[in-house]
Amino acid sequence: MSTSLRVACLLLTVWGVAAAIPAVGAEPAKGPVKLTGGKNTKFPPIMAGSSQEVFKKVGDTELSLYIYQPDDHKPTDRRPAIVFFFGGGWTAGSAAQFEYQCRYLAARGMVAVAADYRVRSRNQSKVIDSVSDAKSAVRYLRTHAARLGIDADRIAAGGGSAGGHLAACTALLKEFDEPTEDATISSAPNALVLFNPAVALAPKPGQEVTAAMTKEWMDRAGVEPQKVSPAAHVRKGLPPTLILIGTADSMFASNQEFVKQMVEAGNRAELEAYEKMPHGFFNISKQKDSAMFRATLERTDRFLASLGYLSGEPTVATYFE
Repeated sequence: MSTSLRVACLLLTVWGVAAAIPAVGAEPAKGPVKLTGGKNTKFPPIMAGSSQEVFKKVGDTELSLYIYQPDDHKPTDRRPAIVFFFGGGWTAGSAAQFEYQCRYLAARGMVAVAADYRVRSRNQSKVIDSVSDAKSAVRYLRTHAARLGIDADRIAAGGGSAGGHLAACTALLKEFDEPTEDATISSAPNALVLFNPAVALAPKPGQEVTAAMTKEWMDRAGVEPQKVSPAAHVRKGLPPTLILIGTADSMFASNQEFVKQMVEAGNRAELEAYEKMPHGFFNISKQKDSAMFRATLERTDRFLASLGYLSGEPTVATYFE
């Protein structure tokens, strides 16, 4: 593990335009989908059966969305959509992390999207840059909703770890929108699905903070950590939120507190706890170890169905081998 990645992981623990590109990779096989596993860190990602669109350019960097559509999707449809942001401590990672969630939700009738964003190892970026990119991704989907066959009022954001943090930021943070974009089009999603997210990037109450720690946080985030800490921006009127997290995750307590704050503010917020599961437990590490991937995806399905984004019973058991 690189030094920068170790630092990012430590911070997670302590902080408790448009260019269409043809379909990427081969079409997904029909019938039950085989879970191939792996760490989902390849970049650029190979996203079988998706279409690719560049949603943002920053200098020479092009950021893409990998879009999965239902088989019977038409441009005149107004389907609910979800965009996922990968984890990796804002330092590394790939949109491929959420390939299988996207493929499944598209098969269930949603437009499902995996998004790129700037990370430290590739772009020498700060957390605020990643936040800005996540907001741009949501705004892009809403801006192009009619062309993409999306309901602009039913766009969910999701992600894992640092990606869960970014998804939460799109809903809770009022700052860090790209200044060149149309601010009259909202960059906030209508629902959140967060997998072990980093929701608290500021010191805990009573925690002793040294000058060195403050400098490290500032250098990494690009601003005071509280400015990009979702837990510091809870208020009434936020979108329905589901958090999926293991009880052995070092961020479990901060997520519990976040959900409590959300509910007390009058928002719908649910936390699904998975006994003794560590950070990143929802990822597919190998084919025989997919029980938690399936469990979290089924819970995601039921949450989205409760919002009217999906209908009928989950089909996770028959969709995957």
